[in-house]
Amino acid sequence: MNILVIHGPNLNLLGMREPEIYGHTTLEDINALLQKRATEAGASIDFLQSNHEGVLVDAIQKATDRYDYIILNAGAFTHYSIAIRDAIAAIKPPVIEVHLSNIYQREEFRHNSVIAPVALGQISGLGAGSYLAALEAILWKADLR
Repeated sequence: MNILVIHGPNLNLLGMREPEIYGHTTLEDINALLQKRATEAGASIDFLQSNHEGVLVDAIQKATDRYDYIILNAGAFTHYSIAIRDAIAAIKPPVIEVHLSNIYQREEFRHNSVIAPVALGQISGLGAGSYLAALEAILWKADLR
């Protein structure tokens, strides 16, 4: 079982960016949490963070032959990146969309996800637990719990 976790724009600033919304957990903390759980379950997990839409599209396109699942926090690209949406629609590995905050409790423009219709599922509002819930869902589906 190979899993790719993709972190989109500004997630490299976690821990210092708007802690009242995103908390004090850093991206490194999230990755360590996921790495630990994946290792316990016997799964392989890789991480990518980029602020550039094309880098995310390239990673999604290349995932088909290397990964069984993708966990994706596309950040602000969630709300308008048709390029990322189309890349997800074109590949085999299922994608679980995650968000640290509950996007439906925030500004109106954040309520729309162009990714959700092509994702296996969406988890939001649980902080770092959103990522962990996505990983647990994958492990459940793969019977690696």
